[in-house]
Amino acid sequence: MNQEEKIKLFKDVFAPKTGEKILFLVDIPHDDKKDNEKWKERRFMAKEWYKTFKELGEKEGFNVDYKEYPATGLHNSAIPKNFMDLGCKSNLVIAMTEFSASFPLFEIAKRSSITRCTSMPFAERRMEKSAFIADYSVVQKHAAILENILNNAIAADVTFSTGDKLHVDLRNRTANREAGDCSNSGQVINFPSGEAWKVPYEAAPDEIDKFGPSKTEGIQPVSKDGELMKFKIKNNKIIEIIGQGKKADEMRKFFNENKTRRNIAEFAFGCNPKAEVTGNPVEDEKASGMHIGFAMSTKLGGKVESDMHEDIIYAKGCPVWARKVVLRNKDGTETEVIKNAVIRQELLK
Repeated sequence: MNQEEKIKLFKDVFAPKTGEKILFLVDIPHDDKKDNEKWKERRFMAKEWYKTFKELGEKEGFNVDYKEYPATGLHNSAIPKNFMDLGCKSNLVIAMTEFSASFPLFEIAKRSSITRCTSMPFAERRMEKSAFIADYSVVQKHAAILENILNNAIAADVTFSTGDKLHVDLRNRTANREAGDCSNSGQVINFPSGEAWKVPYEAAPDEIDKFGPSKTEGIQPVSKDGELMKFKIKNNKIIEIIGQGKKADEMRKFFNENKTRRNIAEFAFGCNPKAEVTGNPVEDEKASGMHIGFAMSTKLGGKVESDMHEDIIYAKGCPVWARKVVLRNKDGTETEVIKNAVIRQELLK
């Protein structure tokens, strides 16, 4: 992106206004949180964006600040309190981080009536030629359509490229979307943007007596660093890890450390036409396809608190993909949303 394109992006997505305070947040390596080349590049990119934003602010009358904090080491874990306080005093917070700060940003937006936030974990410079430069009016249209489709659904049946199948209970929840608009106080978006999601029915203590147990169950295949394992799911929880490798052992330990991490927290479709599947989760999940999140759901419209949230992505080009996704609708009809591993484009017209 040249300077003109970058300024257009800033204005279209973030809509900075005269008199506003804008804060860039960046996490930095320390102790056992080891640095890597992409993380270094992201910090350099963050400083470039900060510089451009600051120059624009000097012309248009808004203030821009840049702060670094020690990396949490865990996606969507709490960030230091003093940085939360700085965020609450800002009108716009942009977090370009190695470890996602999305859920702390939700908390900032909840506490402050003046703040809107953008989370950019794993952002890469190459995205300035792909997902960042999508026509976000198109992204917004597609996300709204998928949100409506999800709101009409009470269940989903997923067939994976491995042949495994998962049934997802989508009752008693409201779908949502984020599509590249961070112009209003209270908003929290991921950027690059482009998805619609619905939290599965979790059978929380305040709803299980009325609605019964969750019907989410089946096998969710997961590839970690080239190792394939399978999550066995029942009652919307990961109850067993099937696999004998090192990563499978690590995941067993990970889930045993905090049982709330076993929650199936998000069922989502990506819809950014410029997004490319490269192995970078923040862009992969925005490509045409499906992703499933586990652990914390409260910030997405669910009922389970946890210490983290992570997405497993099944777009075409990922190690495992969702070959077919059929939604069961409230009126008894079915909608095949994903066919041959991509969203049916005729649905988006």
